[in-house]
Amino acid sequence: MSQITSRYPETYAGWQQDPEAYWAKAAEALQWDRKWDRVFDPALGNFGQWFAGGRLNTSFNALDRHVAAGRADQAALIWDSAMEGRVERFTYRELRDRTAKFAGALRVLGVGYGDRVVIYMPMVPEAAIAMLACARLGAIHSVVFGGFASAEVAKRIEDATPKVIVTASCGLEPGRVIPYLPLLNGAIEISAHKPDACIVLQRRMLQADLVPGRDHDFAIVEAAASPADPVSVLATDPLYILYTSGTTGKPKGIVRDNGGHAVALVNSMPMIYGLNPGDVFWTASDVGWVVGHSYIVYAPLLAGCTSVMYEGKPVGTPDAGAFWRVCAQHGVKVLFTAPTAFRAIRQQDPTAAELAKYDISKLEALYLAGERCDPPTAIWANEILGLPVVDHWWQTETGWPITAGFRGLGLFPAKPGSGGRPAPGYAVEVIDDEGQLLPSGHTGNLVIRMPMPPGAAPTLWHNADGYHTAYMADFAGYYRTGDAGMIDADGDVSVMGRTDDIINVAGHRLSTGAMEEVLASHPAVAECAVIGAYDQLKGQIPVGLVVLKAGITTAHAEVSRELVALVRERIGPVAAFKDARVVLRLPKTRSGKILRATIRRIADGETVVVPPTIDDPAILDEIGAVLRPD
Repeated sequence: MSQITSRYPETYAGWQQDPEAYWAKAAEALQWDRKWDRVFDPALGNFGQWFAGGRLNTSFNALDRHVAAGRADQAALIWDSAMEGRVERFTYRELRDRTAKFAGALRVLGVGYGDRVVIYMPMVPEAAIAMLACARLGAIHSVVFGGFASAEVAKRIEDATPKVIVTASCGLEPGRVIPYLPLLNGAIEISAHKPDACIVLQRRMLQADLVPGRDHDFAIVEAAASPADPVSVLATDPLYILYTSGTTGKPKGIVRDNGGHAVALVNSMPMIYGLNPGDVFWTASDVGWVVGHSYIVYAPLLAGCTSVMYEGKPVGTPDAGAFWRVCAQHGVKVLFTAPTAFRAIRQQDPTAAELAKYDISKLEALYLAGERCDPPTAIWANEILGLPVVDHWWQTETGWPITAGFRGLGLFPAKPGSGGRPAPGYAVEVIDDEGQLLPSGHTGNLVIRMPMPPGAAPTLWHNADGYHTAYMADFAGYYRTGDAGMIDADGDVSVMGRTDDIINVAGHRLSTGAMEEVLASHPAVAECAVIGAYDQLKGQIPVGLVVLKAGITTAHAEVSRELVALVRERIGPVAAFKDARVVLRLPKTRSGKILRATIRRIADGETVVVPPTIDDPAILDEIGAVLRPD
């Protein structure tokens, strides 16, 4: 489709003219137990709430509704495990029945409306079943990525105070099995909150030792339970809590509501991805991240599509043809992944020789998100696939894309490096630090004019003030994205980077502040700074600079090894922290603030303008010699 025939301009203009009518029409795709009193009530919450007074059940709309509509025997979920070497398919009826049974098992353990359940699982279908089962009961799930260490899991347990934790005996990585129970037991031990029970999925590769009186076997409790019916909840009730890194190192509990979330996601599937009921959609992410929540589990099922859940890597399981094998085997129509996956494939197979081995003729588009896709990778992907490559921008807080290309509306902005046009629901603007609008082509703070659309987080868990401080206080009338970027003359948005210390490592948002806390805890470290340096494969990688305490005689290499191990222990391998360097001092302002942005520019080889507030300009040469010795 060409932009000449695009329906994007009229669709976006229609939303602008009457936002409530736009979202009311979108909500007709779902089955409601009670219609809302108001499409949008500006008096509720931080910025207002959507579909106030309405009642529905997200699990019912994702499963039972399709069974009743004649899709019972259509595949709902395809689990493809390159790690186990097997594929498992679930029809809508089968997924509905297993979800209802597991919801019954949770109910036996005392889980009901409003209770929290932490899900600490690898990429197995039972993770999705557990999420949908919580939604069925009106309980609130909080999925924790399986790569997090005990200390990080404990923070989330303390904040969410779950009644039950659902986990697995192990996760699988190439060449190794990762036992989960020792990590979870360690988290529970140091957490001030203790769950009433844990449910453990015993995987064939490792049988975990269960704690008597606390732990229950997933298969046994599911088999013994009676199916639970869907519980009707308010549209404004929480569906889940998803923790994201805060600038202080303390996790922020992003809350997602039931009604607005379901409406936004079911609307996004045909509009953004051009997908209809029965189409196969593969989001190569993890259920522990927002992308997995939205586009592995909820959106495809709400839209009646077939969702592929993949346990494996883009390379090494077994080779750089892994993605092409999955697309060919399951007839994937749209693939959605992170740019880092394609950088890895390109690194291993630059001529795309593996691609020639597979028939991926059903694939129609590639969508990328997680961090800005560098133009060379986008151009390479387009050349080898001969398909639209759509980079789109969104956040954990928004839950669905802020900007995109719109297959369903016939719009594919073909600009490598751009995140596309704003989706209906988002009024994106660029302002300077004083809140003044900037003209097109100028880089500044990317902001969204209030109110936020359905699907966006209405608050933080038990921290409404924190939400206001983090997102609304800096610029009156706007949501602060924390991203810097520009809007060009065509209306395409380019995101240039973060404005705070959250970095993107292979699509995972991580706090450098949290890493600094770990480094500072080492007995030899006097002060430290962690920055996100450019990396061709992962987008960014954390680099730590540490100043040692006077009198420390330990070899620098030994200190560096200890620091890397410490971050791995306390935050987890997901941090990808492998580089800690000892320096004599750190560049600071005269008031004592470490110049992290300047350090990052030095690491990336950029031209550095000496900040006027620096206390000693000579230190920049010293830092350069350490970061770029060649």
